[in-house]
Amino acid sequence: MGLDQYAFKVKAEPSTAVDFAKELENEEHIQIHYWRKHPNLHGWMQYLHMKKGGEGDFNCQQVKLTQEDIDNLASAILEGQLPSTSGFFFGESVKDTEEENYDLEFCKKASEAIKEGYTVYYDSWW
Repeated sequence: MGLDQYAFKVKAEPSTAVDFAKELENEEHIQIHYWRKHPNLHGWMQYLHMKKGGEGDFNCQQVKLTQEDIDNLASAILEGQLPSTSGFFFGESVKDTEEENYDLEFCKKASEAIKEGYTVYYDSWW
């Protein structure tokens, strides 16, 4: 058990920025990134989810990522500003160059997908 985190791209545009799994259940979701037990990234996404109107435990809930969100995430990664986050199944973020590069690789893939007309979103399960 633990925190599993995913980024997907989908051609459809959800009607809301959060919690749209049911609405897009018949669409093709293509995984573009995966993290295992990176709680600080999850904390950043949880804050974004709440900012966009999400509620609850932020478990199995989606948050749409715009280009502005991706740019803000990249800045937070580069500036060491991902919030320290903990949870029973979360593990610990490593906070090293390899983890930072992996996160920035996601930002690059997400930006490319958005430019290609996809909706990019984050989802997790713990």
